[in-house]
Amino acid sequence: MTAPILLAEKINTYYGQSHILRGVNFRVMPHETVSLLGRNGMGKTTLLKSLIGLVHPRSGSVELNGMDITGLRPSLVAKAGLAFIPEDRGIFPNLTVAENLTFAARGGRGTRPDWTLERIYSLFPQLAERRSHWGNQLSGGEQKMLSIGRALMTNPDIILLDEATEGLAPKVRDRIWAVLRQITSTGISSIIVDKNLGDLLALAHRHVVMAKGEIVFVGSTEALKSDEALIYRHLGV
Repeated sequence: MTAPILLAEKINTYYGQSHILRGVNFRVMPHETVSLLGRNGMGKTTLLKSLIGLVHPRSGSVELNGMDITGLRPSLVAKAGLAFIPEDRGIFPNLTVAENLTFAARGGRGTRPDWTLERIYSLFPQLAERRSHWGNQLSGGEQKMLSIGRALMTNPDIILLDEATEGLAPKVRDRIWAVLRQITSTGISSIIVDKNLGDLLALAHRHVVMAKGEIVFVGSTEALKSDEALIYRHLGV
């Protein structure tokens, strides 16, 4: 069997004395897109931060491509092939669009074509038009595009996208979902957090639902669609 590209086992993460993640096991296979679902405050963002190293689990392990990355600095995890796109976008306001995209650029290690500046501009024409603008001159939607583009410029093996379309205008949301379909079709593995269940059901291969720091469901689109009680209880739709 193919080994997971990302494997987390028995993750326990705390904020002070608050036990947030409780023995979480999580995996992503090569070329797989996984949705991470749940109401606010259920541990989704904490799980992503535990995987990238922004928060250090008190116990448990994380492996990327078979390498133990538990406790590594986020910069080293990123160099190992994992890219994180935070909800707050995390762009540099005092750098131009082009500078934001190129400062962390890194060539790919696999057989996929590299993500280059030209390729990002083709994916997001708005960024090409505003390449000389400062980060703080962009709209919220453009900042999200820039955050995604910057992550791709590291040529990652897997991307973690927190709240993919939160707070964006409908047309921008549609554009982001279209871009995510293009990105995942290239073979990059991904974990996507968002509240738009319909788009996630159409995009992801597998779905994980969290409640109170634990995983309460793992399954296919068909399995999740058929469990109306679980959707009502944990997703509120």
